[in-house]
Amino acid sequence: MNTANLQLEGLYLAVAAVNRALVRKGLLSAREIDAALHAAEAVAGADRPDGISTANRDAVVFPIRLLRLANDSDADEAIPGFSELARAVGETKDPWARRGRAGRRDNSLSLVKRLLTTVAA
Repeated sequence: MNTANLQLEGLYLAVAAVNRALVRKGLLSAREIDAALHAAEAVAGADRPDGISTANRDAVVFPIRLLRLANDSDADEAIPGFSELARAVGETKDPWARRGRAGRRDNSLSLVKRLLTTVAA
């Protein structure tokens, strides 16, 4: 396996641990983190040229989906391992092929604006 891939695995798990610490300290709720990750996924998935393959779209949003699943795990237990989270991402993919492209970017941007307004309040 490519060394950069292994480094990214560690980075994803480190970000998941930081997210969990933010929740434990009461700085953010798991719901707020999930909303932020959901908004990021929507923007990342929509901000691509029409010719990009489904596999490449899935690759772009993979880290976000992995963090959302890690965020969903029981806060009192250890964060699941990378392999377990990656497998779960593969099992829960939202097929881009079934989504319509029309209006997706506008909906994503309005979601991000609403999220920022809510977090700022």
